[in-house]
Amino acid sequence: MTSVIIPFVSSLNTQEEQDWVKALSSALPNESITPFSKLSKQQKQTAEIAIIANPNPDDLKQLPNLVWVHSVWAGVEKLLQGNATPNYSIVRLIDPELSRTMSEAVLAWSLYLHRNMPDYRMQQAKAVWNPLPYVPASERKIGVLGLGELGQASAKLLSSFGFSVMGWSRSAKDIAGVECLNGQDGLDDLLSQSDILVCLLPQTPETEGLLGHENLSKLKPGAQLINFARGKIVDEDALLHELNVGRIHHAVLDVFQYEPLPRSHTFWTHPNITVLPHISAPTTVESAVSIVAQNIRNYRHLNMLPATVDVQLGY
Repeated sequence: MTSVIIPFVSSLNTQEEQDWVKALSSALPNESITPFSKLSKQQKQTAEIAIIANPNPDDLKQLPNLVWVHSVWAGVEKLLQGNATPNYSIVRLIDPELSRTMSEAVLAWSLYLHRNMPDYRMQQAKAVWNPLPYVPASERKIGVLGLGELGQASAKLLSSFGFSVMGWSRSAKDIAGVECLNGQDGLDDLLSQSDILVCLLPQTPETEGLLGHENLSKLKPGAQLINFARGKIVDEDALLHELNVGRIHHAVLDVFQYEPLPRSHTFWTHPNITVLPHISAPTTVESAVSIVAQNIRNYRHLNMLPATVDVQLGY
């Protein structure tokens, strides 16, 4: 079979891009996986599939005959910014390994907050010996914002560890062991009851700034926050205000409005913030490549397109 050009369009550094292209080429020997920068003008005109990793949307505009693009990451919000609707379908990565990795991180940092680790860290800095009261997991309410693939896996794992788990999503869900809520009333209930709030929402026009002054003020006093979703979902000024007045006791943040987080940013030195360098659920190249390759083979041989993003909803 004659190989067909599939552009790899990314914002990765050269070595990372080479690693992805090598792995994809090995998994798809009948295709020609080619970095966008090496495409000829004619190749740009003929490409109907592209594999992407957080690309510059303007690069994709140079591929006028795209039918669909396959992201090697779960988030695709960068492609949906602006007023123009893409004229190609978007497939985001749905990977069981990604769900497992994220749920592991959610559990780990929920336990970090549940067992008062930030408080003990501060006590150690002051040489204070003060055992804090223990709260059973069953008496700790954890609210999960977003019940997609990652949110469902995380909520189930938290429940299996004995936590009382609530979840909120745009549409109604039914998950064993999890109290599922939706709509504005459901959001208000979840915010007011959560001891630990875990944000796993996709970034869409509706979720940007969702955790701003109004909604953060609905949290129960002393609540704690984990944001493993996108930085723009949380209003940074509103979060700092709630931390400084004591409504929010501690925040674990893995995502930010600007990344890397600027060295001068207040978050680095705030005593009640834990800063992570966007590491909660890194994509596993081997797992992602296997899924992308199978989806492309299905399209080539069966004319079967994977589930695509609803551009109106943003996921």
